[in-house]
Amino acid sequence: MNRRAFVTGLGAVLAAPLRAEAQQVRVRRIGFLWGFKITPEHVAAFERGLRELGWINGKNIVIEYRSAEGDLSRLPALAAELVSSAWT
Repeated sequence: MNRRAFVTGLGAVLAAPLRAEAQQVRVRRIGFLWGFKITPEHVAAFERGLRELGWINGKNIVIEYRSAEGDLSRLPALAAELVSSAWT
């Protein structure tokens, strides 16, 4: 094996992990906090708007839905739950 072929092959082997890392898609997390009951129409409209911007639930984003079901006093606890779930 000549030296040039060896160095070229070695460079390709060392660069392979860098290429694989660069191709990984970073998944973003979105918390959807609503004071009232979340309906399928809310979810569809929200996800449609995100899709128009190139964000697809389950592909490059994860959406976590929380609803206070009309009890607005629950909002602070639900917001804290969303924040803490982002770190797990």
